[in-house]
Amino acid sequence: MSVHVSPVRTYVLVFLALMLGTALTLWAAFIDLGPLNNLLALGIAIAKAVLVILFFMHVRYSSRLTAIVVASGFFWLLILLVLTYSDYATRGLLGVPGK
Repeated sequence: MSVHVSPVRTYVLVFLALMLGTALTLWAAFIDLGPLNNLLALGIAIAKAVLVILFFMHVRYSSRLTAIVVASGFFWLLILLVLTYSDYATRGLLGVPGK
């Protein structure tokens, strides 16, 4: 099994990208985009999570099995988000019972 050692420059660039993502999140919090605010914040959070997983957790340099496990986790998260949104989006369509 070979061990991959990442250069310090890689970690510094990822750190700067994470700081940029944090600044974008802060900026987006003060902009009123209506329902798109949640999507923008979620998109930035997912991008930051991918950076952490790929570089700080060394998944980028791991075996294919590790990549499959990580992809399975993201697929499961997607299923949960879609089911949660579908529940939220369909509330009130049937009206209030008893009225």
